[in-house]
Order: sequence, then structure tokens, then C-alpha cells
Amino acid sequence: MGNRNIAPIIIEDPEDPRVAAYRDIRERDLTGRQGLFIAEGEVVVRGLASPASRCRPVSLLLAEKRAAALQDVIQALSPTAPVYVARQAVLDRIAGFELHRGILALGEKPVQPSLDATLADVAPSDVFVAASGIGNHDNMGGLFRNAAAFGARAVLLDTTCCDPFYRKAIRVSVGAVLRTPFAVAESVALIDALDRAGVETLALTPSAHERLSDYRRNGPVALMLGAEGPGLSSDLIARCRPIGIAMAGGFDSLNVAATSAVALHHLTTTALAGEKT
Repeated sequence: MGNRNIAPIIIEDPEDPRVAAYRDIRERDLTGRQGLFIAEGEVVVRGLASPASRCRPVSLLLAEKRAAALQDVIQALSPTAPVYVARQAVLDRIAGFELHRGILALGEKPVQPSLDATLADVAPSDVFVAASGIGNHDNMGGLFRNAAAFGARAVLLDTTCCDPFYRKAIRVSVGAVLRTPFAVAESVALIDALDRAGVETLALTPSAHERLSDYRRNGPVALMLGAEGPGLSSDLIARCRPIGIAMAGGFDSLNVAATSAVALHHLTTTALAGEKT
């Protein structure tokens, strides 16, 4: 823990320019603007400020009733990161809605690694999560949460996916977006790079004849997941090994985040082919 010894800055006017980045965040999320993003809630903000984070805290904005509980986080911040404190009513007016959690942070995105760097030195036990066309922020957050929970090495997103640094995606991921490596490229480029790295890519699709429960991997593997509804395109599926999850009751698929959890559990708890369990 550091020894910051810098008093918080009291904000009394919702129009104070020092907190302009936090204003009306529901309508004007900072994702995509100057490489900044908004983090919300104690768990996520603690994750942002932790050594495991790949991102830099720029500032905090707290309801005065929450400041005491975050003293350890405040003390660990860089002296260049201001801490703003406001009454709950003022905070709500700044944010543009009732912010019951009372904890916000402004963060800076990390330098985005290249696809080749992300896939360098792949180990036999590595598992990757790849996604195409995921535009729903809840699903994006769920993918990152599951990837972190099951120890995936990285998440690979195609260029049609939404930004995982959207405030809601970060919140749903419980901060996993802030510490999980990821790379972005065209979907075909993702699959080609995985192939060059010796990673087998499984396309999760209801049309597959091979069941996930029967699959045993021989080395590093990637799960390719598509958006709910349209799923993966036939062209992408043709470049991968199609795998499906057996369903009952007339259902053909799960929510994409649930699908990733089931598949990651299978791939990370089942021994590689030829290994003893």
C-alpha cells in the first residue's frame, strides 16, 4: 500500500469541469473515446486498481458514504490520479441516473497487443476463446468472465464484436475485461493465425455432428463462438472443427455465455488425448 496523503477533492457542483468525463455516462459511455473507459462498482474498481489489472486508473469519483471503505484503494493510487468525492445527490446528477453503488473510476485502456504476439509461444495446455459478431454487452462480459474463471490464455475478437471496455460489459465480467489479454482482427485472420500457431479451432454450432462430450483435444485449442440467433457463418464453420453440445427438450442451443462456460469446463477439466486422468 502506498502513502498517498492527498486529500480527496470535494465536488459540490454537478457541472464541475473536473468531473466532465463522468457526466451522463449512460448516454455517452466513454468507450472508444481517447482510449478511456468507465468502471463501476467496488469489485470492478478494486480490480482496476489491483496489480493484476492491465489498465491504469486515471481518477475516482465516489459518493462520500463510500470513501471510507475504499481507503486502501485510494492510498494505493498514483499521486497523479485525483479522487473526487460528492454527496449522493450530486453524484447521481453527474452520472445522469441513481448510482446506488456510489463508486466510479475512469480508466485508461492498455496498449492493444497484436494477434501474433498474443499467440506467441503457445503451450499444449492453452485454451483460447474466440468470438465473431458478439454485439451484446452482457454476452461480451460473460465471455470474459468465463474465460478468466476457467483460465483461458486470451480472448480473440473479430472486428464485428462490440468493445469489451463498454461500462456494462466490464461490470458483467466482474472486472475480468481489465485483466484478461485479448486481441482483435478479422475473423478469417483469427482462424488463420490460430492455425499457424498450432491451435485447433472448434466452431460451436448446433449443426455439428460431433458432440463436445466426445471430444478430446490433442494440444492447444480455441473455442469459436458466434452471436445468438445467426451464430457463426457457414464459411467460418468450414474453416474450423464443428462441435455441438447435446440438447434435450427440442432446444438447439444455449446462450453464448452459457455455451462458453460449458465448453471451457469440458476443455479445462478433461485430460488431453493420451494422458492419464
